[in-house]
Amino acid sequence: MNARPLTPPFTEETARQKVRLAEDGWNGRNPAKVALAYTEDTKWRNRTSFVNGRAEAEAFLIGKWDRELEYRLIKEMWAFTGNRIAVRYAYEWHDDSGNWFRSYGNENWEFNQDGLMENRFSSINDLPISEAERKFRWPLGPRPADHPGLTDLGL
Repeated sequence: MNARPLTPPFTEETARQKVRLAEDGWNGRNPAKVALAYTEDTKWRNRTSFVNGRAEAEAFLIGKWDRELEYRLIKEMWAFTGNRIAVRYAYEWHDDSGNWFRSYGNENWEFNQDGLMENRFSSINDLPISEAERKFRWPLGPRPADHPGLTDLGL
């Protein structure tokens, strides 16, 4: 990956790198670290939650990963231009009763000149799945480089 910060305007290569860095960060499930990728005054829409600011983003992530256990995520760039990237993604997780889900979503991202995300708009649908239907089975943490992406998995 590029040693320079990934800042707009994005090229196809830097947009793909930005998406993978975001995926790796979220798979690390460290709310304080993930929140640093967002501006102090970031604005999110995530399902029915509206997040305003980095502190609220961190609190949101703490709650998310307390509820969504064994969370594993794959993101794929859909489109990019200038300081914006559109992403589709899926993640698998289970609740505290052991019920598994695959959540499918789309995000629109907007970045400031320093490469921090200012706006994140996410739409998500949850599909109950059986444990046997899981496709994301790598050890917790970032997805291994040789693990198939969404398109390769037919998702």
